[in-house]
Amino acid sequence: MKKLITTMVAIVFSVAMVHAQKFSYVDTQYILDNIPEFTEAQAQLDEISATWQKEIELKFAEVDKMYKDYQVQSVLLPEDMKKKKEQEITDKEKEAKALQRTRFGKDGDLFKKRQELVKPIQEKIYNAIQEIANNNNYAVVFDKGGSLTMMYANPKYDISDEVLDQLGASLSGRKKGKAEPGAPAGGGTGAGTDPKSGKK
Repeated sequence: MKKLITTMVAIVFSVAMVHAQKFSYVDTQYILDNIPEFTEAQAQLDEISATWQKEIELKFAEVDKMYKDYQVQSVLLPEDMKKKKEQEITDKEKEAKALQRTRFGKDGDLFKKRQELVKPIQEKIYNAIQEIANNNNYAVVFDKGGSLTMMYANPKYDISDEVLDQLGASLSGRKKGKAEPGAPAGGGTGAGTDPKSGKK
């Protein structure tokens, strides 16, 4: 009997704790769209990407020209010269593909540059969210832009603008990028985990 009472008290206490905890949500894409540093970083990444893409296209254009020239000349070339030309074309193509992987492949130059430019901004957002969550006793902060699916989002639990205020983003001219209620997000009470920004 004593064990049963202890168990029931523990359950009641746990339920009370759950209901005492609050959670809120942010729209990190909306936040990023309203941070000038992110817009500048994205513009810089787009410029770098375009430059590197042009560089790669020129490499493949060289390969294409070499191959077309070889097709024209091949009928007049001895077998050893044919093999030499074919090897040169193959080597040039490998060089172009290697450059493409270096620039745009997994963990490539563009990925590293994005980390360099965007990661500090993401950390600033996370720190702002964490501070707001601590000040308001939010147990959980969801990201509307994340993979978490919620059927309804009450706008009063959206703290995205508070995060922007914390980051010192200008109020005038703020972009209206937030999705309407019904998109992934949440508000009310729930079990606690650490606040997070949840952004890629």
